[in-house]
Amino acid sequence: MCQLVINAIAEGDEVVKSDAIRIGQYTNGDFPTDSKEFAKHIFYTVFMGSENSSETTRERAKKLSNEIGSWHLDVKIDTVVSSLISLFCSLTGKTPQYKVDGGTNAENLALQNIQARVRMVIAFLLASLMPWVQTKGSFFLVLGSSNVDEGLRGYLTKYDCSSADINPIGSVSKQDLRRFLCWAAVNLGYPTLADIEAAPPTAELEPIRSNYSQLDEADMGMTYEELSMYGRLRKIFRCGPVSMFQHLCHRWCGRLTPAEVSVKVKDFFRYYSANRHKMTTLTPSYHAESYSPEDNRFDLRQFLYNTRWPWQFRKIDELVRQDQVNNGISLTCNGPTETEISSDHGSGMGVPAANSANQYSGI
Repeated sequence: MCQLVINAIAEGDEVVKSDAIRIGQYTNGDFPTDSKEFAKHIFYTVFMGSENSSETTRERAKKLSNEIGSWHLDVKIDTVVSSLISLFCSLTGKTPQYKVDGGTNAENLALQNIQARVRMVIAFLLASLMPWVQTKGSFFLVLGSSNVDEGLRGYLTKYDCSSADINPIGSVSKQDLRRFLCWAAVNLGYPTLADIEAAPPTAELEPIRSNYSQLDEADMGMTYEELSMYGRLRKIFRCGPVSMFQHLCHRWCGRLTPAEVSVKVKDFFRYYSANRHKMTTLTPSYHAESYSPEDNRFDLRQFLYNTRWPWQFRKIDELVRQDQVNNGISLTCNGPTETEISSDHGSGMGVPAANSANQYSGI
């Protein structure tokens, strides 16, 4: 955005120039002439690391901020997190532990959520007071950084660091974001983005051990590629459990059996329905795509579901049994043909969603 502003000013756009002077609070006839210098006036970045954060991630954040030109802060949140845990211990006499240290799932999740929510509080505190620290007027807006897939699966904490004033990437899937990062690393001159894209996605909210390292896809029980597919089918093509199962039997023919597809579809809809309520408080997003699940502005489906999906899951089970015993007819195939491999459209006896082979459908 800063690059676009500088280009517009260079081309003589007086409206953009006036806005940039006002927002950047330039005085004495000065105005921005360099994108990095302009970013220093209007954009703060902050790495809020904990004892669970890696040095590699911290260094990437610092390098990217230097490339952008933002005013960068490095904050350790461990003292705040420890204070909250101590408060809980004094109230209950119990000390929660991470899963890798023998704790239950409830303890493990609670300890991760504390870190995530502390970051939200600190972000808003800094947005309110950093202009005052630098004797500037007004305040900053907090930008969110959660993506569509995290919202769709519910892989985020309510009122955590996904909570912000606006989320520029909130309507974009992880797969599309990764493609954008690769493009921006070359075309916008931010090479660190290529390193970020290549790194395995991780929340870094659990301790790293020699035999354990937290990874998003392992936590979620599904890949971001699969989530991107589920999201498009659910939002653009309005698939429920049965129609999604039928489509994926077609698309993933030769890769997965109908029984394996049914497990994946059921898992997705259980998590989707259990976490749908999170969409009602999702930060407003810039909508660049048609697959966003944001509830109160873009996707007006209900947010309370029966997470057992009794009729739909029974129907899927019936289709799986048909595949296994009905006259020797199977939804599976011996393997994808060369045409299917090259087209990535699948085949078999499943039922494809209309126009779903077009990756740009609905955009």
